[in-house]
Amino acid sequence: MNMMFNLVVVVQVISALSIIALVLLQHGKGADMGAAFGSGASGSLFGATGSSNFMSKSTGVAAAIFFGATLALSLMANQRATTVGGGVMDKVVKRVPVTGAGAIPTTVPAAPAASAPAAAAPVASTPAGAIPK
Repeated sequence: MNMMFNLVVVVQVISALSIIALVLLQHGKGADMGAAFGSGASGSLFGATGSSNFMSKSTGVAAAIFFGATLALSLMANQRATTVGGGVMDKVVKRVPVTGAGAIPTTVPAAPAASAPAAAAPVASTPAGAIPK
């Protein structure tokens, strides 16, 4: 099953690269200088187009192969997920508690008693409205 999955992935990548190459190699319909100003346009909706050439047919075939490979990959991935069985929580590794020197203590030690801060010097009060010197 894994070999088939890899083969379909390779087919999909090759078809994607071929689609990119074929689209970039094709001559665009609006690439002529006169097409920018409306000359050469016919009464059809998208302009005058002749019969499709080899490049456009090859692009269609490569696109069909790409979509087929994508569908096959999605079916394989769905089948692979259901055959494994169990849920996400079944794959959780059960941990054994560590004892001895490497164990984390479960109780928090008490903080050492801190000495009281030194008493602040008394502040002389000034009467309201008086300017301190």
